Amino acid sequence: MTYVVTDNCIKCKYMDCVEVCPVDCFYEGENMLVIHPDECIDCGVCEPECPADAIKPDTEPGLEKWLEVNTEYASKWPNITSKKDAPADAKEFDGVEGKFEKFFSPEPGEGN
Repeated sequence: MTYVVTDNCIKCKYMDCVEVCPVDCFYEGENMLVIHPDECIDCGVCEPECPADAIKPDTEPGLEKWLEVNTEYASKWPNITSKKDAPADAKEFDGVEGKFEKFFSPEPGEGN
């Protein structure tokens, strides 16, 4: 099992999860984060820290797409280990439907 970041992170990109991860398995894209499934130790401390409820265990039904997205982009984006400020308009995008199709960016973030 691993945890995955799902579509509600897109354009919210709160980074509370990054601060608590004991193995630094988060990677930063331009407008979302992903978890490297081979580095995640399944501790679960990140899940309750996400204000957007965007982190889920991959054992939940229907998350196969998100496991693929997390796997692909964790190998392309830079590692992030320190919390940064969320986008100014993050609250406006929390809970918006269809965020992957409308807003997902494959571009990397800055990392740290």
